[in-house]
Amino acid sequence: MFNKKTGFMMMLLLAFSIVLAACGSEDSSSGTEGDKGYSKLLVGTEATFAPFESMNDKGEIIGIDVDVMNAIGAEIEAEVEFKNVGWEPVFQQVTNKELDLGASGITITDERKQTYDFTNPYYEATLMIVVKEDSPIATLAEIEDKKIAVQINTTGHEAAKKLQGVGSSKILAYENQPIAFQEVINGTAAAAIGDNAVVLEYLKNNPKSGLKAIESSEFEKEYYGFMVKKGNKELLDLLNEGLQKIKDNGKLEEITGQKID
Repeated sequence: MFNKKTGFMMMLLLAFSIVLAACGSEDSSSGTEGDKGYSKLLVGTEATFAPFESMNDKGEIIGIDVDVMNAIGAEIEAEVEFKNVGWEPVFQQVTNKELDLGASGITITDERKQTYDFTNPYYEATLMIVVKEDSPIATLAEIEDKKIAVQINTTGHEAAKKLQGVGSSKILAYENQPIAFQEVINGTAAAAIGDNAVVLEYLKNNPKSGLKAIESSEFEKEYYGFMVKKGNKELLDLLNEGLQKIKDNGKLEEITGQKID
């Protein structure tokens, strides 16, 4: 005989299952998988790194990385959303899956590859020294015993540690590159070390800064890549697919001014 109480409970369970299924079908805020992979990509950056990323007067994130990622997104049919989270949080939030990837002029290094995966390179860079215009400093060796300002946990920071030693108290590390340049202007540091495109962009935008840039053959070439969580092969392959397409059609060279294999 049919039990009314049992029937009622079965109807409740069925209704609850339908609700759960409906909730599970909704898109997440990032890493939303569509028919051809990810339909939306949440990208973390540190937007004081012009010309790669900066904020315009409207509060929008603009720059080379934004243009390259948007071009890739168009090729792989994915919407791209940038979030200005800060330099170190980019790494933390990619690890925690709060972001799908990091795009912030990130140099591909062996140390970083132990924790993250990187796309193929999309930009070639090198480091430069920044000093006051009237400074007698002309070589890397001349700042070996002087205070050096850098952006924390960047290749510029690593170069300073290589020059002076990991525990040197004369290395002044800051959250972003403009602060490091300002410390040279203030006289707190004798020099700063930063990526060439960023240094030259800063000097162009601040012609009265009283700073100059110095090249050094002792700095090795660096290559930027987009960074994803270690093991996220699906997203990595998708990004590399889009990147290769904009290399082949000339869009990458148009954006960066470089031709890179």
